[in-house]
Amino acid sequence: MSLYFRQLFAGRDFGANNQVCCQMENFVYLIGDSERKECVVVDPAWAVDEIVDIAEADGMKVIGALGTHYHPDHVGGSMMGFAVEGAARLTSRCGCKLHVHELETEWVRRVTGLSSNDMVAHQSGDHVEVGGVRIEWLHTPGHTPGSSCFRVGDALVAGDTLFLQGCGRVDLPGGDSEEMFRTLHERLATLPGDMELWPGHAYGGDHASLAEVRLTNPYMRVKDLLSWRRARG
Repeated sequence: MSLYFRQLFAGRDFGANNQVCCQMENFVYLIGDSERKECVVVDPAWAVDEIVDIAEADGMKVIGALGTHYHPDHVGGSMMGFAVEGAARLTSRCGCKLHVHELETEWVRRVTGLSSNDMVAHQSGDHVEVGGVRIEWLHTPGHTPGSSCFRVGDALVAGDTLFLQGCGRVDLPGGDSEEMFRTLHERLATLPGDMELWPGHAYGGDHASLAEVRLTNPYMRVKDLLSWRRARG
C-alpha cells in the first residue's frame, strides 16, 4: 500500500474565482492508494470539478467522498444566500456516494438535496477502504450531532472538530457545547501526540502534531467542564 494524501486550500488550489470561497479558508483532502490509483475526497465543496481535475491530473480516480459534517462549506448547499457547489455535483460527475455519520444523514439531505441512495451511513469505528488504504471513522460530536474525524495512518483529518487554534462553533443548529468538551478531552484524548492534525479550516495553520496543539490551543488546555462552560460563555 502506498498512501496518497493531498491537502487542498480553498482560494489557492481551487475556487480562486469565488470571493466567498477565498474568505472561508477551507481545506479539502484527497486520500487514497497511489498504487491502485483510487482516492476519496474529504468535504467536497466550492469548486468540485476543479478538485476532481486535481486528482485526475495526479492519475487518481475519485471513487467516493467523506463528509465531516453537514455544513454547506463542507458538503455544498445554500449558505448566507450563496449557493455552494458540493457533494451533489461530485456524485453526478463521478457516480460515487457520500459517506457520512448516521446522525448526519438527514441534515445532509436537507442541505444538499442528496437522497438516501446517494449516501452511505457510518458509525464510529467503521472503516472505509480505498484500495489498500484503511480510513477509520471517529465520531466526534459537538460542532454538529454527527461531526466526524478520519484517521489514516498517523494523520487525523478533523473537519471542524479541532483546529490548530480553536475548535468548531457550538452555537449553530445541532451544536452541543458539552459534547464538544467530551470530544476534545475524552474522545480525542487517547490519540497519540505524534499524530498529525489536519484541520477543516486554516485557523492557526495547516497542520501540526496533536502534542503541539494540546499545548498551544486554548480550548485543549481547559481541563474541567465548569471552566469550559465559562470559556464558551
